[in-house]
Amino acid sequence: MENNTQKIQIKASDDVLKGSYANAMSVSHTKEEFILDFLSLFPPQGIINSRVIMSPGHLKRVVAALADNLKKYEDKFGKIKESEEPKGTTVGFQDRG
Repeated sequence: MENNTQKIQIKASDDVLKGSYANAMSVSHTKEEFILDFLSLFPPQGIINSRVIMSPGHLKRVVAALADNLKKYEDKFGKIKESEEPKGTTVGFQDRG
């Protein structure tokens, strides 16, 4: 049997490697794609740090990978207590275009 695996080198700028803090996420979708906006909310305002757009099939793989890694984390470090949803805060978007 032939092995068709291909090695891919991934490059990242220093800014990407630093990462961005997000304490909230907004999800929207169309038939063809999911849009994930990662937000930093510090009332009275917030900022979208990153927007990731992906196909529904790829999103399903990402959800499975996150669930698998969450299970591994909790097996190693213990159960994570889920944070409460913020109360009294409404997130709105303003079009600056």
